[in-house]
Amino acid sequence: MEIFRTVQDMQNFATAAIRAGKKVALVPTMGFLHEGHLSLIDIAREHADLVVVSIFVNPTQFAPNEDLDKYPRDFQRDKDLCELRGAAAIFAPEASEMYAENQTTWVYEEKLSTKLCGKSRPIHFRGVCTVVSKLFNIVRPDVAVFGQKDAQQALIIRRMVRDLNFPIEIIVAPLVRDKNNLALSSRNKYLDENQQKDALVLSRSIFAAKEAILSVGIGEIPSICEVVKTEIAKFHGIVDYVECLDSETLEEPTEATKELLLAVAAKFGTTRLIDNILINLE
Repeated sequence: MEIFRTVQDMQNFATAAIRAGKKVALVPTMGFLHEGHLSLIDIAREHADLVVVSIFVNPTQFAPNEDLDKYPRDFQRDKDLCELRGAAAIFAPEASEMYAENQTTWVYEEKLSTKLCGKSRPIHFRGVCTVVSKLFNIVRPDVAVFGQKDAQQALIIRRMVRDLNFPIEIIVAPLVRDKNNLALSSRNKYLDENQQKDALVLSRSIFAAKEAILSVGIGEIPSICEVVKTEIAKFHGIVDYVECLDSETLEEPTEATKELLLAVAAKFGTTRLIDNILINLE
């Protein structure tokens, strides 16, 4: 497995792969890999000859008051896991390699990114779209794999690819949970034992909300979301949002809506967690 630290070396590898007729898949990550990330590598291998995993804690998607400096990192462990899962290369640049000191060019998505996480993290998706655009230009993948856990991010990346005509297939892989149904996240490392137990309310409450919506209909979504908020608060969660929206547009659902995205974000202690579930109405 190759490890690249510079844009030029990564681009040289990508160019050689393309010239050799190889299909390349990209799995973008911020490292500290867990089974959710590894499932993305597995799916990427099914769709390409070579899988490149990027490991880059992207500073431009963190606000000044967020956890950039303490975001968990363990490159040697990540390297070993990528090798075990059959990745062909890791691209792990420093921030100075990815961003010029006086960079003034950014990539925005102006509609989907204003919803859900975008309300409390207004610069977040500008950073995501910019770094993913850069990775697409550097790795030149045919396929890129993202996780459903970051449902809004995946939707925004799909829109960006469509609107900017990137010749890349976007695959959204299923959300992976632990044995207790907690959505896997690198930030779960921050939770103490009690907070891990409390955080299980996220999956438990959205699973119950799904059944309630399917039973009583979309007209009761506001009251069902309030129940979810109350339930999270019972377990010491500080709710950022609980929303149930059209999964394609992130607008309020209508009778024409075919699928819902029920998404939650809450803090347990100082750790912000997200979770979601898709609800098929057809």
